[in-house]
Amino acid sequence: MIGAASLALVIAVMLLLIRALRGPTLYDRVAAVNALGTKTVLLIGAIGFLLGRPEWLDIALLYALINFVTTIAILKFFRYRSFQVPMVRKSGGGE
Repeated sequence: MIGAASLALVIAVMLLLIRALRGPTLYDRVAAVNALGTKTVLLIGAIGFLLGRPEWLDIALLYALINFVTTIAILKFFRYRSFQVPMVRKSGGGE
């Protein structure tokens, strides 16, 4: 059963790679890469279960955190064209 789930994950990864390469917009590509990272986490967990190595779940959790932070950083970069916090000017009433 786990082998069939792993095969389904591999097929999903291939479809996501196609979407990441051919996505019409940048955001489609970023979403595909994020989903690819999620499928990779699931695949690491399934392989760790198959091999009887529960410490692989720690690796999967670490990879999930890295995937999340990277996705947020990429989206912030493409929105502001910088990793710095944008300056917001407050307009005074009578100045």
